[in-house]
Amino acid sequence: IAILSDILGDEDHLGDMDFKVCGTGKGITSIQMDIKITGVDKQILTDALNQAREGRLHILGEMAKALATPRADISKYAPKITTIRIPVSRIKDVIGPGGKVIKDIIARTGASIDIEDDGSVAIASPSSEGVEQAIKMIRALTQEAEVGKTYLGTVRRIMEFGAFVEIFPGTDGLVHISDLASGRVQKVEDVLKEGDEVMVKVVSVDRSGKIRLSRKEALAEQGGDGKQAAPPSVPKA
Repeated sequence: IAILSDILGDEDHLGDMDFKVCGTGKGITSIQMDIKITGVDKQILTDALNQAREGRLHILGEMAKALATPRADISKYAPKITTIRIPVSRIKDVIGPGGKVIKDIIARTGASIDIEDDGSVAIASPSSEGVEQAIKMIRALTQEAEVGKTYLGTVRRIMEFGAFVEIFPGTDGLVHISDLASGRVQKVEDVLKEGDEVMVKVVSVDRSGKIRLSRKEALAEQGGDGKQAAPPSVPKA
C-alpha cells in the first residue's frame, strides 16, 4: 500500500482513498475523507495522518518565509464580506417602499446587500470602505432609542406644549415644555427654535413607540442646572 501526498487531485481519480487534512503547526483543525473501498485499518490511517503532518509543517514553513506573522489588517483593496443583525421590525425601514431605500444604499456604497427574514444582513463590497459605509447607513436607519441614554438631536418642530427633537434619522421624540429646563418656561421659543441642536435624554418609550425626551435631565447629567432665565415681563397695555 502506498500513501501519496500531493495537491494535484490525481489520487482522487486513481487511488482508493482521498484524505484531506487541514491544520496549523499546533494540530489538526479539520479532515475529510472519500474512499472507494469498504474501509481502512488503523495503521493506514495513522500513516496518512503522520504523512499529512509532515507535509503540512513543510508548507507552513515555506509560507512563514514569505510572511512570518499574519497581517493585523487586510488590504483596503481586498473584498470584504460581513454580517450584521437588525431588529426584524426594522427590516421594512431598510428596504423602503418598493425597495427604494436599499437600492439607494447599494447605489451610494457599491455594496451588495441581502436581508433575511430573521434580521440578518449580509453585506459584501469590493472595498472595506463600501462595507463600512453601508453598515453606517443601515445602523442609522435601524437604531432604536435606549431609555436612559443621551443623544444630540435636532429640533424639528415647535409646538405650544413642547418640541419634537430628531435624535437620529427618522426617529424623533417629544420634549415637553416642563422638561426643557428646571425653571419655569413660559414659551418653548424662549429656549429652542427649529434647527437647533440640543442634548436630550430618553426618559421613556411607550408601547406605541412614542419617545419622551428631557433636555432638563440631559443638562443635569452634564453638570448644568438646566435653569432657563425668565423672559422679561411685558407691560400690560
